[in-house]
Amino acid sequence: MTPAHPYADAGLQVQPEVLLVDDDEVNLLLTELALRERGFRIAGASSGEQALALLRDWTPDIVVLDALMPGMDGFDTCRALRRLPGHENVPVLMLTGLDDDASITRAYQAGATDFFVKATQWGLLAGRLHYLLRASRTRIELERSKFKLARAQDLARMGSFDWWRSERGDAAGLVMSPEALRVFGYGPHEAVGLRTLLRMVPHDDRRGFLRLLHEALRHASVVATDVPIVLLDGRQRIIHVEAEPEFNEHGHGVGYAGIVQDVTDRRVAEDKIRQLANFDALTGLPNRRQLIWRAERALEQARRMGHQFALLLIDLDRFKIINDTLGHGAGDEALVEVGRRLRACVRHSEQVMEGALEAAGVRSHRSLEAVGRLGGDEFVALLPEVAAEEDAERVAQRVLETLREPIFVGGQECFVTASVGVALYPRDGASVVDLLRNSDVAMYSVKVQGKNSSAIYSPQLAGRGREKLELETALHKAIERDELVLHYQPKIDVRAARMVGAEALMRWQRGGRLVPPGDFIPLAEDTGLIVPLSEWALREAAKQARVWQQAFGFAESIAVNLPSRLFERSDLVEHIHQCVTAVTVPHRMIQLEITEDNLMKDLQNVIPSLHRLNEIGVEISIDDFGTGYSSLAYLTTLPISELKVDRSFVRDLGVTPQSSAVVTAIIALARSLGLRVVAEGVETLRQMEVLHRLGCGVMQGFLFSRAVPADDLQRWLESTVLPRKAPWIGRASGSDPGTDAHRAAGGRQYR
Repeated sequence: MTPAHPYADAGLQVQPEVLLVDDDEVNLLLTELALRERGFRIAGASSGEQALALLRDWTPDIVVLDALMPGMDGFDTCRALRRLPGHENVPVLMLTGLDDDASITRAYQAGATDFFVKATQWGLLAGRLHYLLRASRTRIELERSKFKLARAQDLARMGSFDWWRSERGDAAGLVMSPEALRVFGYGPHEAVGLRTLLRMVPHDDRRGFLRLLHEALRHASVVATDVPIVLLDGRQRIIHVEAEPEFNEHGHGVGYAGIVQDVTDRRVAEDKIRQLANFDALTGLPNRRQLIWRAERALEQARRMGHQFALLLIDLDRFKIINDTLGHGAGDEALVEVGRRLRACVRHSEQVMEGALEAAGVRSHRSLEAVGRLGGDEFVALLPEVAAEEDAERVAQRVLETLREPIFVGGQECFVTASVGVALYPRDGASVVDLLRNSDVAMYSVKVQGKNSSAIYSPQLAGRGREKLELETALHKAIERDELVLHYQPKIDVRAARMVGAEALMRWQRGGRLVPPGDFIPLAEDTGLIVPLSEWALREAAKQARVWQQAFGFAESIAVNLPSRLFERSDLVEHIHQCVTAVTVPHRMIQLEITEDNLMKDLQNVIPSLHRLNEIGVEISIDDFGTGYSSLAYLTTLPISELKVDRSFVRDLGVTPQSSAVVTAIIALARSLGLRVVAEGVETLRQMEVLHRLGCGVMQGFLFSRAVPADDLQRWLESTVLPRKAPWIGRASGSDPGTDAHRAAGGRQYR
């Protein structure tokens, strides 16, 4: 028996069918099991292509898409899905990352119905799915009601009437069928005149309706309109009137014959559908579709009348903290309150009808002013007419000020701030798309500067954003274009004057120059590209180990830096195994370096992979040791072979006693645990001598060699190390205080 779920609909007789699309097989399985337990029937697909193949012959109740997938990602899949016949209105829930605001915006643009943070909170996910299913059913039911009512009008006229020009009095000029009398709330035999019916039309609408009738009589034209009336019992109804002129034998108009129908239910259904289509279900504010429509109308008016208008993009700061700590219900409460406050910052006009803009006069565009919800925690304020950028800035400051007051949600007081980006027409763009993009650029600059402020767009901001976008685009293609290279920095046993290993460092050869790692590595980490880049580095390092093995008997290890997220891969061990077996080198010739901060950030997920790697002979080195704020207990439990002393401690050796004390402590700790110690960032002979005296014999840094291409490193060995011509050779003499460390790092003299 399917277990009851708190979000389930009591009237639902069948299990909802869900297509779940995720390239991560483990996540796909876990999500599928969790949703099955909550009453869903699940079909899984591991790629966008597979999902589209299923959808060609099947229409599920809802589709859940992972945003980031290899090949066809979630955004492309959603766009393709919307083009399939019969899938235009299938609810699509897009799964995104926690801080990935750009992906959320792309999801809506691709046609997604909603988004959800990718997590293991299965109850919340199931609740969101049931909510989307209910909204979808409501929309379908409303559409069906609309079509049924329209068909009923064609097949069954609700009542007929005849009216003719006459001097015999009001009542004599109008004859109504019993069904028509019932429409107006009268009995079948009551005599009702035209003036009596006109008095049922509200005073505000009567003048317009009379003007329409006079125009129809003057031109003998067809009448077809909806008229609001108030019945004798006070009920308000909408009556549809259709009438055609009647002519005598001389061609003169003598009257009208037509029908009347109560279309109140149809109009209510249309209003509800319009509400769903144009207004956000949570906050009641105009949604993206309505905002863009209003903005386009405002732009047309501004172009015609020669004034400016402004768009303010309002993005809440750190909103996910409320969701994470208080729950998504509290987050929804906060969004409703934020929407209410923002609405008070402008002259918000709720209902704007397209035909009413022209009828409202020369300043009708001012009724377009509103605040709307663009999606997620992003809002837009539309100011249809501003005299200068200072007007928009004042509204932005009003927004920031109104959000400074605490918000009470989930029984707790919390604070929500915002970053506001401002763009003005025509200075900052000639289209709504341009203005939205440039206001987003301005908003992002506020985020970078510390949030809780506003900024007006300028070309300088766009230049920086464009450079980053271009760099990201080029980085996506760097692997396929073979633009990535590895440079190698040797690890030196200074006492024996020999190379005992090397560290592989990634470089990007773009347009004939090397892009500094500081420019593209952080970008790769932000976008997730660091994973395929690191996988490429593993393969290349293994190939190079084989080349050096054949060239000069290299038998040590090449260290490759890996991000912590790569350790989450269930097939990481298999991937490394394939890399080394493909070139027939031992597993020990590949060493993995992970920074202490990254290790501690996700320690529990990393531990299983570390042990499996250790079992096959791959050693683990902790980079930047001593800079992380963590417990040292992990050193006694994890299969670690090497500690690398961070360059910040090496830099001041021989200058400040504190640096010597820290390095001494690290070396002593490593010796007691049987770990190797490598000092990085060694640039002077003084640093080398102090390190050697303290017991660290293995080092790397500019004193020995910069990170260089593989061929240059081999030439360096043959021209400098083997002939013993380097100035540092022979300086580490005397007794060997680091015997334990040297023994663990032992190597062979090449050739």
